[in-house]
Amino acid sequence: MAFVVTQLCKDCVDTACVAVCPVDCFYQPKDISAETPNMLYISPEECIDCAVCEPECPWEAIYPEEDVPDVFEDDIALNELSDTERDLFELAEVKDHTPPSADEVAANKAKYGL
Repeated sequence: MAFVVTQLCKDCVDTACVAVCPVDCFYQPKDISAETPNMLYISPEECIDCAVCEPECPWEAIYPEEDVPDVFEDDIALNELSDTERDLFELAEVKDHTPPSADEVAANKAKYGL
């Protein structure tokens, strides 16, 4: 089992989760495209299931693989791209961000029916 970044991160990239990851398993696409949207990705091969990233994500976009909501089921394979298509990705770097408000998080979730 690994943790999965879902589409809730898409275009809302915040690297608070990256900052706490003890194994640097977060990646970002080198080029944004339909195949590799603007979001963070967790390498399932490198993730050690420590769970420290999940509570740090201000967008509530990270789930254990077995708990990924049905609407985000395809995001499991999307995260796997960071392993199978590694040349399309680079290691994510910690950047300063202003955390979203509770209303922004709720509005982002509502886009996906959550």
